[in-house]
Amino acid sequence: MIVITGATGKLGQHVIASLLKSIPAGNIIAAVRNPAKAASLAAQGVQVRQADYNDGASLDAAFQGATKILLISSSEVGQRAQQHQNVIEAARRAGVALLAYTSVLRADTSPLGLAAEHVVTEAAIRASGLPYSFLRNGWYLENHTEHLAPVLEHGVVLGAAQQGRFSSAARADYAAAAAAVLTAQQPQAIYELAGDHGFTLTDYAAEVARQSGKGIVYKDMPQADFKAALVGVGVPEGFADLLADSDAGAAQGGLEENGKQLSTLIGRPTTTLAEAVKAALVK
Repeated sequence: MIVITGATGKLGQHVIASLLKSIPAGNIIAAVRNPAKAASLAAQGVQVRQADYNDGASLDAAFQGATKILLISSSEVGQRAQQHQNVIEAARRAGVALLAYTSVLRADTSPLGLAAEHVVTEAAIRASGLPYSFLRNGWYLENHTEHLAPVLEHGVVLGAAQQGRFSSAARADYAAAAAAVLTAQQPQAIYELAGDHGFTLTDYAAEVARQSGKGIVYKDMPQADFKAALVGVGVPEGFADLLADSDAGAAQGGLEENGKQLSTLIGRPTTTLAEAVKAALVK
């Protein structure tokens, strides 16, 4: 029995889709805050159980009979360390054979501010005594391509990454890796997962221009100015700070990785920037 937490999120849905290719639906538990949002999973035969990262009792109930758990990191930055601790304690009480966790690329040395809560969570998992796998995911291609509308409208990609390279991959790639780890006989303790080919935001702007036929350029900005620009278009200040900090981390090499562990794990090349832009432009 494999539990996927946050199963109705974008990554969680991809993980379950990947697992369904190799194991029976009845052996998958979708642990979700709102079961009503998981009706499509239930219709496929997946077990849907209510679970809240802030409610230990709900986690205990959701993890009954589980042998492996994938802890997909919470989206509530600033609250994640305690929420993850609650999941870890429930997993320990359930006595699972594997606790896998979606962390961030090279968490222990990352210059990105968002790595801090991942470092705390990794330490807590190690301290739990449970067998574990850290899926240290790099950037999602969707972090770039889901925001194409303003780029196409204004003809500019804004950022603070200078010429830092992003070894990004698609959510589906990272999900396939998670499924491979969850079904492996002897998974590794740590995976550094990223796309096969890195690119700069200048490269990204050029690819969007090539495929859209529009004039698109990359405008690099100081971190503070980029944050202010994001806030100015309605991005909440805390999230704007995270995005600007992440760009600054990319400028320091924090989101580049050339080890190709991801494509090795999933047995195929990772999704390319060109493929991701093409898919986004079709929508």
